[in-house]
Amino acid sequence: MADTALQLQGPVGVLEAKLEFPDDGVAPRGVCAIVCHPLPTDGGTMDNKVVTTTARALRELGITTLRFNFRGTGNSAGEFDHGVGESDDLRAVAAWLRAERPADAVWLAGFSFGSFVTLKNAVELRADAVISIAPPVAGRGWDFSRIELPQVPWLVVMGEADEIVEPKAVFDWIAALPKPPTLVRMPETSHFFHRKLIDLRQVIQQWAQPLLPPAA
Repeated sequence: MADTALQLQGPVGVLEAKLEFPDDGVAPRGVCAIVCHPLPTDGGTMDNKVVTTTARALRELGITTLRFNFRGTGNSAGEFDHGVGESDDLRAVAAWLRAERPADAVWLAGFSFGSFVTLKNAVELRADAVISIAPPVAGRGWDFSRIELPQVPWLVVMGEADEIVEPKAVFDWIAALPKPPTLVRMPETSHFFHRKLIDLRQVIQQWAQPLLPPAA
């Protein structure tokens, strides 16, 4: 039950990861969440502040979290592969997690590019819940139109002053979905949630709290 730095076997070599357990004094729940980072070619890593804030928010609820670096990032082997190889990385990490904790529900969370990768694979990986933060639905080259969308609880958090992902494109995309997710629009909030990380943590916790199984 101690936080552990891991080297997981990925499709093209080692994947650097960190498994973190609920805070002291917080009753553990039967949930593990994989949290995926933003675009590696723009400096995104598993230590990005939005990623670590998301993981912290979940651990404060009793959820175990697993962050990892996609291929070619940090100490993970390989090279950036435009979401294709990164999907394979996520599948490998999810397979390891299910083998280690077969009784736990698995949630997928992602920020920006990480939200594209998690959402793209959520149905195949049988995610029990999905969190998408600033999903890049337009202008970044990621095709959301072909994604089979999850039918499980799904949260989208979007800053209304996002300077990288066009907020209106995200809102229009969600409005056109036959079964839209829970959408939280955060006013005066940029892509990286500067000065808004505490608010982001609260949004995630308010949404996730009713979904938690009983404490172990």
